[in-house]
Amino acid sequence: MALASTTAENQALNGLDASGSPSNLMAATALHTASPSTTGANENANSGGYARQSTSWNAASSGSKTNSGSLSFTTGGSVAVTHVGQWSSTTYGAGTYGIGAALSSSVTAVTITIASGAISYSAT
Repeated sequence: MALASTTAENQALNGLDASGSPSNLMAATALHTASPSTTGANENANSGGYARQSTSWNAASSGSKTNSGSLSFTTGGSVAVTHVGQWSSTTYGAGTYGIGAALSSSVTAVTITIASGAISYSAT
């Protein structure tokens, strides 16, 4: 199940008829230590060199959208990361949360790399 914010849901619906004021809710990928829910909760601590990563995307196909490049994060290495989340800003604590999803397994490491195509969001 995708963890979409109300803002993301509204923008998706507005996109169907090209109305509303869209913003890029998928500009940056963040790591989360528990479910971001629909609000962006539980972002990894802003320590150990951690920073959100600018993210590029492949065109949507068959109702899904995937990241088009690999991402590398530095963390404190002591807390398990379980989810990713998409934000409108690369600045920690800033921007609007868009959507998130669980990782296939939790990761505890100083360097966490997400391969190209490994993040996938579905419209269903």
